[in-house]
Amino acid sequence: MNSKHLRKGSRQPSPISKGKIRLYSNRFCPYCQRIVLVLDAKKIPYEVVNINLVSKPDWMYDKTPSGKIPALELDNGEVLYESLIIADYLDEKYHAHHLHSKDPLQKAKDQLLLRQFTKVINALLKTVSAGRVDNDEADIITEGLTTFEKELANRPGPYFSGNKPGMLDYMIWPWCERSDVLKMFGKEYILRKDKYKRLMEWRKMMMEDEAVKKSCCDVNTHIKYLQSYRAGIPDYDLLS
Repeated sequence: MNSKHLRKGSRQPSPISKGKIRLYSNRFCPYCQRIVLVLDAKKIPYEVVNINLVSKPDWMYDKTPSGKIPALELDNGEVLYESLIIADYLDEKYHAHHLHSKDPLQKAKDQLLLRQFTKVINALLKTVSAGRVDNDEADIITEGLTTFEKELANRPGPYFSGNKPGMLDYMIWPWCERSDVLKMFGKEYILRKDKYKRLMEWRKMMMEDEAVKKSCCDVNTHIKYLQSYRAGIPDYDLLS
């Protein structure tokens, strides 16, 4: 996971071998991490090509619109993009260790929750862009966390998917992993441990998940990257 990020002028990688899949990714992109989590959780063999998002190689634009990542390249030359679409494809294609619920109703409910979580993601993106947590964004984040705290109370196990992490757990994890960066903006109170006891316990357990361990970064690494991003020189190779 620590390979250098290819940039404009970089040579295009060789075609992938028969039966292999390739993920075009970025080490600090939470949407890309979603796919890494699914691949690792399902123990699907894959190779990674990391892409510099500020200076994308020209050939990347031949793979997806606007050079969009994450992108999954199959051995027949087909390329999929959009994290949720890729995640669903992988779960349907590779039957071992299903991540979606086999109950259609529960799967639908999980997808509705994931849509709600998008509001939290957008609030966090605005926070990073503005360099501060405005009251509106703080309210959206708090409301979202409260919804998920209550939801955990109604689930049969410590995870949203029960006794082990599933698709919903992995799809929201990248932003939960990064949640402590809010302390950069003096808003630690948003993550009050006494208010979100179940979420905090869930977060602690997720940190011990084998798939999560493979791609997880500590808060100091995320803060260093975010500082470089805000300075206009994102250090994608911080871990290389």
